[in-house]
Amino acid sequence: MRCPFCAHDDSQVKDSRPTEDNASIRRRRQCNSCGARFTTFERVQLRDVFVIKADGKREAFDREKIQKSVGLACRKREVEQERIDQLVSGIQRQVETSGESEVPSERIGEMVMDGLRQLDSVAYIRFASVYRDFNEARDFEEFASQVRDVGGE
Repeated sequence: MRCPFCAHDDSQVKDSRPTEDNASIRRRRQCNSCGARFTTFERVQLRDVFVIKADGKREAFDREKIQKSVGLACRKREVEQERIDQLVSGIQRQVETSGESEVPSERIGEMVMDGLRQLDSVAYIRFASVYRDFNEARDFEEFASQVRDVGGE
């Protein structure tokens, strides 16, 4: 594993343990060259999955993109990181076990929307505002009223 500090190619594993959701292995490493310590995460990848974007372009499925967008939607909300990780791991598992090698980005977006709806209504509305491209305040109002109607909030 390459050191993120000095780019040396060799490091030593000091500690390994499963993450809270048991979806990956957390490894503490130390660089053999500069002595810096860093953490890596190892996950099982069942198959190579490609995402088909709205414009028809194909790109490799990237868990980190989902992690980042869900994290932004949940920013400054009282949502535990563990629950976010579980949501992202669940989406990744669904995508990889679907049996398909290509998945439309819309399907992944809907999976994120469904997960956020159950996790936090404000994060759900935040994500929807970007995903569904809200242009006016009225778009927020209409969507929020639907969330209230469904969730009883």
